[in-house]
Amino acid sequence: MAAPASFLFKGKFLPLVLLLPQLIITGVFFFWPAFQAVYQSFLREDAFGLSSQFVGFENFSDVLSDPTWLQSFGRTIFFSAAVAGLALSVALFLAVQADKQIRAATTFKTMLIWPYAVAPAVAAVLWLFMFHPNIGLFGRMLNAAGIHWDYKLNGDQAMLLVIIASAWKQVSYNFIFFLAGLQAIPRSVLEAAAIDGAKPMRRFWTVVFPLLSPTAFFLLVVNLTYAFFDTFGVIHSITQGGPGKATETLIYRVYTDGVMNLNLGTSAAQSVILMIMVIALTMVQFRFIERKVHY
Repeated sequence: MAAPASFLFKGKFLPLVLLLPQLIITGVFFFWPAFQAVYQSFLREDAFGLSSQFVGFENFSDVLSDPTWLQSFGRTIFFSAAVAGLALSVALFLAVQADKQIRAATTFKTMLIWPYAVAPAVAAVLWLFMFHPNIGLFGRMLNAAGIHWDYKLNGDQAMLLVIIASAWKQVSYNFIFFLAGLQAIPRSVLEAAAIDGAKPMRRFWTVVFPLLSPTAFFLLVVNLTYAFFDTFGVIHSITQGGPGKATETLIYRVYTDGVMNLNLGTSAAQSVILMIMVIALTMVQFRFIERKVHY
């Protein structure tokens, strides 16, 4: 049935006008800062930004030859893999449980979605108060149990805390997509597998998870990007990159060098390298991992 004539666009002017606000926002807050960072990465400026000198790729060379940057790179790879793995596995487990016929299922689903509305900095403060060695409930419990807990002095404990806090913030987002994917699987397929004698665990790995692979692949890309970029607020609120740079990831190092140390050229070069890394990582995922995805 044809749509009413009043709902059809007779020209390209009105659609472009309707898209213009979003295009302006994207250009001002995404493309312009990105081009500005690329341009600034080839310059060396003084701390006050009063003078600048074109240095070519010298900033990139300084960054890639810096041992502390290479340590931050390895730390970021570990941190991103841990955050993505923990957030995806916990969200998948909760989605499987929520998909079952249980009492108060709607309340259970609503409570799991709520944390997504919490800002990263606020989520970090919540975990900070819970695991603070002096005033935190769990921090005091650990110390009372004989476990010397102080994330402000122990780098491994600090890394563990920021991983848990960052993953907790992302679980709700993953849960929504996993639950939608589970509910889209035809029940007849699961019933047929059960009639064939497949146990619940075997049904999950041979039937459910392959059908969830498109959702899992999408969430893998999103979670790795989140771990690389959007965890700055969590790290800044809990550890500020410490103790002893134990939680200083690449995105936090960009902030440290650019905002605190006022080394704008090096900071811009780091941001460009980080952007290229994430783009390359996403391309690798689409090139190799997507082959195993069943649509």
